[in-house]
Amino acid sequence: EVQLQASGGGLVQAGGSLRLSCSASGFIFDDLDYSMCWFRQAPGKEREGVSCIYTQDGRTYYADSVKGRFTVWSDNPKNMVYLQMNSLKFEDTAVHYCAGDRGLQQHPLLGEYRYWSQGTQVTVSS
Repeated sequence: EVQLQASGGGLVQAGGSLRLSCSASGFIFDDLDYSMCWFRQAPGKEREGVSCIYTQDGRTYYADSVKGRFTVWSDNPKNMVYLQMNSLKFEDTAVHYCAGDRGLQQHPLLGEYRYWSQGTQVTVSS
């Protein structure tokens, strides 16, 4: 059974850091290729892609708004994906989701994914 579970959200002051974790049960990162992504959605705003990683070769993708501040990586033997968020801003406040699927989309941050985690709330105080 495939299941994604996101965790690590919380409340942090502007300029602080958080690390999100995604556990990918039913995925086999060492044997198969996956695109694993982080999306976020704030109240009244559209969902946006934050970052993705292609597990086969480690290629990463970032939204312009987070480049230089966020880092995504995978621990393939553990089937885990992480998002390190540094220099957080008030505008980063949103519910964050982990999403994934086999293969690589042409534009990963705009792609559609079959599997989604529950949300984890990131709140940045100003």
